[in-house]
Amino acid sequence: MTRLSPGAVIGILGGGQLGRMLAGAASQLGFDVHVFCPEAGSPAARVAMKHWQADYGDDEALTAFAEACDVITLEFENIPVSAVEAIAATGIPLHPGAKSLAISQDRADEKAFLRGIGIATADYREINAEADIGPALAALGGKGVLKTRRDGYDGKGQAWLNGPADIAAGWDSVGQAPSVLEAAIAFDCEISVIVARSSTGETASWAPPRNIHKDGILARSTVPSGVGQAVEAEARRQAVALVDALGHVGVLALEFFVMADGRLIANEFAPRVHNSGHWTPEACQTGQFEQHIRSIAGWKLGDTHRLFDAEMTNLIGEAGLIDPAMLAPNETLTLYGKREARPGRKMGHVTTRLGPRKD
Repeated sequence: MTRLSPGAVIGILGGGQLGRMLAGAASQLGFDVHVFCPEAGSPAARVAMKHWQADYGDDEALTAFAEACDVITLEFENIPVSAVEAIAATGIPLHPGAKSLAISQDRADEKAFLRGIGIATADYREINAEADIGPALAALGGKGVLKTRRDGYDGKGQAWLNGPADIAAGWDSVGQAPSVLEAAIAFDCEISVIVARSSTGETASWAPPRNIHKDGILARSTVPSGVGQAVEAEARRQAVALVDALGHVGVLALEFFVMADGRLIANEFAPRVHNSGHWTPEACQTGQFEQHIRSIAGWKLGDTHRLFDAEMTNLIGEAGLIDPAMLAPNETLTLYGKREARPGRKMGHVTTRLGPRKD
């Protein structure tokens, strides 16, 4: 891949907060940004040089967008694969490619791929009809979580089944859509690895944060994680193995359940910058957004050394209406530019530097 120079145009598929923060990082490195998304006035579009407002199924608009860019990336994984294929047909570089996107969009394909490269997942069964759930639940020990194969995020499209009495309601709550039933996992904590891979195969990862969720939504990520160094090292090794196997270019996040004995069970991966990595710009030499831009622009990856212990707290719903004047000197506020606060909606985050790195 040709190394892009400042002044080149980076295209972003998607107009949400991740695109907004990617656009900021690209601008800081001297690039211009075009955003493609169907929504008017989206958070990313409002900080971009140009907004291409069209549907992801509009091949003509996608082609024109691609031809105006030097490289294209995406900010969320539910971009239709057909849109990525339409852009690929123009010959304009797009990172990550269709493989990372397609596998991450289907939980059954994702788990099969992870297992195929030696990364353990929870035991699971594919569910295509309500009649499949009872036998699957029995095979998995009588308790599990039903998740739609596609489109679920932040706890949506999921239902806990604690026994046969929950089957009918659970099937209805996931919209009677093709799903997977995962065995319940008695894990000690959850961590994630944010990893980057360049077009030359260079990789770099950050210290894994410990993640705490509330109502299915990430509430807080903290580094150091408190798990053993050997466990962290193995998690980072597996994340690198994943991006290599995918041929992924850019940042990717791989979530793990950590068992009491230190074993790692992969939950899922996101082929993009990730909420649990939002602390990295304030606490590390190179943050995840700058690293993603470096990756797709053909630049050498930056140093991921952590300078500070840190904690990232999501601002959800009305909590996002925070007064910046109330911040402590060691806190950094990032707001996402969303017009309206709603229950369960991520409005921003605060990163708290807890002091110089201790581990």
